[in-house]
Amino acid sequence: MTTTLIIGAIALAIGTYGIRLAGPLLRRHINLSPRITELMDIGSVVLLIALAVTEMIPSGHKAGFALPAGVLVAVILAWRRAPLILVALAAAVTTALIRLLGVA
Repeated sequence: MTTTLIIGAIALAIGTYGIRLAGPLLRRHINLSPRITELMDIGSVVLLIALAVTEMIPSGHKAGFALPAGVLVAVILAWRRAPLILVALAAAVTTALIRLLGVA
């Protein structure tokens, strides 16, 4: 059982590293048209917005507006191109403070 878990973890680590390495290596060999590059940029923004919107909707419990407020702070900071760690920490702190104060 333990051996299987270790082998699985190693396989996942190797696969993850391979996928991450493939991007820069293949980018040199594949030329994409400017239109495709633009569509990929737009697609990544749409995906992030969709993720933010789905995270703002509480699932299964009464969360008040603490969670949407935290996500809103994260979206604003990400839009302003803040570092990812700052975005995540600000969202968590905002949500925690609102809940701690008992507002939501």
